[in-house]
Amino acid sequence: HEVDRLSAFFDIIHQDPILSQVKLIAEPWDVGEGGYQVGNFPVLWTEWNGMYRDTMRDFWRGEPAVAEFASRFTGSSDLYQHDGRRPFASINFVTAHDGFTLRDLVTYNEKHNAANLEENRDGDNHNRSWNHGVEGETDDPAINERRERQVRNFLATIFLSQGVPMLLGGDELARTQGGNNNGYCQDNEVSWFDWRLDERAERLLAFTKRLIDFRSRHPVFRRADFLRGEETLGSGSPDVWWFRPDGRKMTPENWRGGDTHTLGVFLNGAEIPTVSAQGAPVVDDTFLILFNAFNDAVVFTLPAVSFGHRWLYELSTAEPELEAGAAVYPARGVVPVESRSLVVLRRIA
Repeated sequence: HEVDRLSAFFDIIHQDPILSQVKLIAEPWDVGEGGYQVGNFPVLWTEWNGMYRDTMRDFWRGEPAVAEFASRFTGSSDLYQHDGRRPFASINFVTAHDGFTLRDLVTYNEKHNAANLEENRDGDNHNRSWNHGVEGETDDPAINERRERQVRNFLATIFLSQGVPMLLGGDELARTQGGNNNGYCQDNEVSWFDWRLDERAERLLAFTKRLIDFRSRHPVFRRADFLRGEETLGSGSPDVWWFRPDGRKMTPENWRGGDTHTLGVFLNGAEIPTVSAQGAPVVDDTFLILFNAFNDAVVFTLPAVSFGHRWLYELSTAEPELEAGAAVYPARGVVPVESRSLVVLRRIA
């Protein structure tokens, strides 16, 4: 049966004096006709954004999805703005309790569910995963480096996106289920946490903490209103502006291009149209984020001086241990971005 959005279930929750005041989070899909309802829950609800998950998986494995990527990265206004909801209606995630862990997402092309005793028929067959050339674990250092970088790409994208980040427990520790993408029935080493962290897990945990701290300090990544691509508060620049690796504005042809894997975004911390709990304007730093989902390194030219005179290095998924402040770039300066990585810069002048 099709989903009834006018069901009494929603009315009862919305009228309940307790339930109507709590955070309401939907996993908005079910089996059967009309079961996929991402973007269609009522106003008080937030939703696991399955379209965000699929788009980010596709973008970072090299699928040409830049327009969809930009929409999901900025809060999915196409899904949540029409009925008055805000960016935080989008619960942004790449992995969840069912499906691959983040480590397995970059390690396996296929599910490996034989241990579930259903002849590998259970679990999703379309995981949008990429094993980087070898199925399963390997001792090849080059492949392992690319896999670890890809994990950092997913984590950084989640924590830099507008909306609410959702992190699957264990992904910050590089937890694996050995390619099992339906481990609900495995109460053993397949699904348990191993708290004896190896060097790989320690590195990833440190980078994840850095991302969480970075997001918590910068409200420009936690906006309560959708970005508009316009200047409304007199800062001299729009709240968001997307650009090509040559530093020029993305054109309609660029957005539609089937071979576009690189783009940058300007996020203006002086164009946040909300106030604090004390009634003061919310003002933040301004950032550039350079995305390269291409196989090779790409040299970005930064935008013109009207967007900023000087830019300070903040973080890179290719060099996770490089400290903020390691480099300064002028307007129209060049910034190398390694293959399948992102770089964050902060405006300082």
